Amino acid sequence: MDSQKSSAGASKTAKITKTPSRGRGVQRVSTLLDAASAVFAEAGYEAATTAEIARRAKASIGSLYQFFPTKEHLAAALHARHLDSLAAVFDSLAAEAQGAASEPGAASEQGAASERIIDDLFQRLLVYLEANPAFLVLGERRSLDPAVKKQARARLRGRIAGLLQTIAPPVPRERLAPLAALILHMIRMAAMLRADDDLAIRDPAVAELREMLRRHLAATQARA
Repeated sequence: MDSQKSSAGASKTAKITKTPSRGRGVQRVSTLLDAASAVFAEAGYEAATTAEIARRAKASIGSLYQFFPTKEHLAAALHARHLDSLAAVFDSLAAEAQGAASEPGAASEQGAASERIIDDLFQRLLVYLEANPAFLVLGERRSLDPAVKKQARARLRGRIAGLLQTIAPPVPRERLAPLAALILHMIRMAAMLRADDDLAIRDPAVAELREMLRRHLAATQARA
């Protein structure tokens, strides 16, 4: 039944069937999404079942279907929630970058300031992906509407490009989009490396990625 509901009800929207209007309903939806996040991260999207998600949330399957009639509805809502959470991370980074740029003496420390901004971007997104492994799982699920996937990717790249526009020396406008795409892929690669159980390789490899990004950004700024 679970697979039938999942395939038949693959949704192109993150909307839930029943919108909670009271605090208790909102909390129930949040609990279901938290449980779904854990199950998707552990089992993968295809193997995850709504029955296990309901069990993990200590809810009846009927209660789950009241808000999310299919597994895809759960996945879409959870994916959207992660994108909103990442937007908050970017808002914080942008505010800090703007604040640093307005500090006295900022113009004389442009290189160090831009390096700090990129380091913060790398570290915070890496921490987020490590804490929320379901986000990458959901972004690669076969049932994900290609248009939604493209839109989500463009949204993340756009926020990275926007952050790059705040640093000095400036990144050439024509380099913003490809550099943002590169940074996003490098952070995803770093998250995969951090999952490696070879401790002798894991952290040094992530440090190499970070250094590669620093050097590439510095070279890009030098050619501006």
